[in-house]
Amino acid sequence: MKVLLLYPHFPKTFWSYDEFMKMADLKAFIPPLGILTVAALLPQDWEIRFRDRNVKEETAADWQWCDLIVLSAMLAQKEDFLALIQKAQQVGKQVAVGGPYPTSIPDDALDAGANYLILDEGEITVPNFLDAIARGEKQGIFRTTEKPDVSQSPTPRFDLLQRDDYLMMAVQFSRGCPFQCEFCDIINLYGRKPRTKEPAQMLLELQTLYDLGWRGSILVVDDNFIGNQRNVKRLLKELIPWMQERNYPFTFLTEASVNLAEDTELLELMAEAGFYGVFLGIETPDQDSLQVTQKFQNTRNSLQESCQAINDAGLLIYSGFIIGFDGERSGAGQRIQNFVEETNIPQPMLGVLQALPNTALWDRLKKEERLIEGSGCIEVGDQNSLMNFHPTRPLAEIAKEYVEALWEMYDPSHYLRRCFEQCLQIAPNPKLQQNLYFPPGKGLHLAIHLFWRQGFQNKAIRAQFWQQLWAIMRQKPQFVNMYLGLCAAGEHFWEYRELARERISEQLGFDPLTEYPLVVEKPILAGV
Repeated sequence: MKVLLLYPHFPKTFWSYDEFMKMADLKAFIPPLGILTVAALLPQDWEIRFRDRNVKEETAADWQWCDLIVLSAMLAQKEDFLALIQKAQQVGKQVAVGGPYPTSIPDDALDAGANYLILDEGEITVPNFLDAIARGEKQGIFRTTEKPDVSQSPTPRFDLLQRDDYLMMAVQFSRGCPFQCEFCDIINLYGRKPRTKEPAQMLLELQTLYDLGWRGSILVVDDNFIGNQRNVKRLLKELIPWMQERNYPFTFLTEASVNLAEDTELLELMAEAGFYGVFLGIETPDQDSLQVTQKFQNTRNSLQESCQAINDAGLLIYSGFIIGFDGERSGAGQRIQNFVEETNIPQPMLGVLQALPNTALWDRLKKEERLIEGSGCIEVGDQNSLMNFHPTRPLAEIAKEYVEALWEMYDPSHYLRRCFEQCLQIAPNPKLQQNLYFPPGKGLHLAIHLFWRQGFQNKAIRAQFWQQLWAIMRQKPQFVNMYLGLCAAGEHFWEYRELARERISEQLGFDPLTEYPLVVEKPILAGV
């Protein structure tokens, strides 16, 4: 069997870092770990070609060569994902699909013409699919309610990657999260009991990347790396000597819940193992909204103090924020801005709340008859989309606060100041010679473009850029790479805020930064 694995295009999103990638001569942020794991589950005697369309598109010869197309996608990749299914049908190729998007909304893939739906977790459903192929079946849907033992999951096929085109590599330690945030689909997809790989298994994956020549940053893609704190500590205690023996060839970034700040031992172990940053789901500083959305883990301690504790442990903070919770008071956007300025989080990801399929939020809103369905519904999965349900306060007010907050937080001067202050307040990690790792050629390419754009072209910030860079070099020279990387990412975010404003204005029918209609609810909700 000749199989062509395709990973669809991502549109421009908060995390696509488009301008940053151009400046660094890179193509994509991270590789798609799921489809690489699927590749490792396929029979060894099958011939496999992999193309990440965000890095390099497949050729006509690839399509002609293969017997089967395999696709994996997230919600944001909907457009290209469906187009590839349709193309496969047009040229007479069988197509199998999987990943979070078809698992959540299988009817979309079926309607587009997919032959096989390999849903849920592949360690169970891929073997079922292979059995069906062996029996000569031409179509099928393969699902399971069982959660696989990920300690039996194979090492992903990292060898299939064009590794130098990515900013980071990716590994996964756990699946699932113990919390119950109402808007989150992770607990629906992977359960509330975190399942982890064995430390030796993880070290084998890292050794594979090491042997392939990778030296740089690695994203641990777990939705909550510390969901099982006991097993995380077991991993870190074995990872530390492994990293020391190889002179710290990698640095790590991951996502964790805010209660990370409560565990001093865990923070120390992460820093010693080579972690330089963590993404936190802060969502909102409004305690009443956190209660409504059942994000109780964020209400136990001061969020500001939690951020400071994580910085004190030597970790850079990224974070996610959401506007539009039920019962939310006016001014939520400004309160998020104030929190971001107080904590100096450089890259706050702000989104308007959406109800994702099959979440607790989706189910509740459906019972309340507040979901907006039909041909006029805003597409789920777009960070710049308005809400796909009727909110408890005027939609125009929410949209205005969203755009204003995004606009102000990513004002170039405000952004550079936070990058500078965050680097100053992070405790140095003596184990890491550099935090955010850039290969020499890519780093030089990035620095040249950055110095030209922000150090010379941009008159509004060039003095600030040089003053802050000089201060970092004098006060914290080990943070120069991190500071330059954060500054360079600003080129993407300044463009992204323009795009977000345009998208929201198009959906509303007016620019929320300059206009605000007297009558807002019925016309806008009807238009959505």
